[in-house]
Amino acid sequence: MTLSKTRTSFYRRLYVAHLIASERAVSVPAIVEATGMPRRTAQDTLSALAELDIVCVFEQTQGERHHIGRYVVRDWGPIDASWVAANAFSLAGALGYPQPNA
Repeated sequence: MTLSKTRTSFYRRLYVAHLIASERAVSVPAIVEATGMPRRTAQDTLSALAELDIVCVFEQTQGERHHIGRYVVRDWGPIDASWVAANAFSLAGALGYPQPNA
């Protein structure tokens, strides 16, 4: 089954939020490594989480400079985080991403 651009975008946002919330990937380079998506796509996806009312913020590590820190999901908004976690394997598969480790 071929996914529409809308569905692919939605799944990608959910999956990236899941990677951050589960602490599997909390930086742009880690998201790129976990998914294989281009850096610009990862950055755009992080910015687009707000469109789903997912509150994701960058927390700079205290005492560090040059944007050293991590992304954190503060609020999932209307999204059921437990559903996303339970379906992460399927989301990754639908997007053609490497399967997450259990």
